[in-house]
Amino acid sequence: MSAYTYLDHAATTPMRDEAVQVMLPFLSERFANPSGSHRFARDTRRAVDEARDVIAEIIGCGPGEVIFTGGGTEADNTAVFGTLDRKGGLSVCPAVEHHAVLHAVEARRGCVVRVTSTGHVDLDALAEALTPEVTLVSVMAVNNEVGTVTDIAAVSDLVRRMAPGASLHTDAVQAACWLDLRQITSHVDLLSLSAHKFGGPKGVGVLVARRGVAFQPMLIGGGQERDRRSGTHNVAGIIAMVEALRLTDQQRAVENVRVATLRDLLVDTVTTALDDVHETVGRAHKIPGSAHLLVGGVENEALLYLLDEAGVCASAASACASGAMEPSHVLAAMGVPTALARGAVRLTLGRTTTESDVRHGAQVLIDAVTRLRAGGSTGGGSTGGGSTCQGSM
Repeated sequence: MSAYTYLDHAATTPMRDEAVQVMLPFLSERFANPSGSHRFARDTRRAVDEARDVIAEIIGCGPGEVIFTGGGTEADNTAVFGTLDRKGGLSVCPAVEHHAVLHAVEARRGCVVRVTSTGHVDLDALAEALTPEVTLVSVMAVNNEVGTVTDIAAVSDLVRRMAPGASLHTDAVQAACWLDLRQITSHVDLLSLSAHKFGGPKGVGVLVARRGVAFQPMLIGGGQERDRRSGTHNVAGIIAMVEALRLTDQQRAVENVRVATLRDLLVDTVTTALDDVHETVGRAHKIPGSAHLLVGGVENEALLYLLDEAGVCASAASACASGAMEPSHVLAAMGVPTALARGAVRLTLGRTTTESDVRHGAQVLIDAVTRLRAGGSTGGGSTGGGSTCQGSM
């Protein structure tokens, strides 16, 4: 596609040019394995160690608490399965968690607790679930679908009082662009990040494990990462990830204001022009980059097709089962009626979003909804209910 408007930053973000540049030497002349003993290996090992120091300062932890992983899913799985394999007991999470956590908790017959209509974990329900058998609680910092921000301090206070022997994990994959990670890390035992959500490459992430937190490694054999995650380091990916996070942390305050203004313009333009379009979560409850809308009178599968045809990349954050669109587990848990959830569309903004993108995206969405409500054909096949232009996570 030669020209497009990208409004799917929650799925993945464009890599920062600076991140690409710093990784290139480690794809060419500085290619050595950092686990080796010769001078070229020591050079790459120093680069990894320096990157670990930088990311630890940004996250707000010690360098020895940073574990490099293959991405957010691996970090989430390790937090859940690793804790349960080491300590036994039960796990607890809200019903709106990313599947990397939710499916892991369900696989071990853990407890999934209800949420409020805004997507926040119901603290009363969480308190009821915090029995002495609970050894792992996982509550995401920012919801990947609707953008709801969790009060991690309140969750931490509850867990420490009701289940003092439990480790608290947060999936902070969607948080790095918008929230100061130091203020999250101080309240948790385990934290997950994924580089491609903030301008780094795909296939690399971080699990923070605070000092004294015990878990069983999922990957064994090489002894890397102090025996907590074996496997040859993705040196180029680590270097690029840290540069992307450094710049994100440096520019976050300004970007939050800029992107919030653009998000408001996008949503206000659409809701002013169209009836029966609602924000799923109020702006006071979510990150600046989230514009999740419930559009009455349309099916999001057809809506996404028309957006894609017009060069607008967006997502429905829904799954296709047996050829029929099904509401997302997040919207179902929030109590959104099925008929309205079928018209849900996720438009997410980021560092590269411009006012022109927003105005074009809003107009295309208005035109598409108007056409569908008038009974117009999409004129093509199914999008499969997923994300257009990029895969959704």
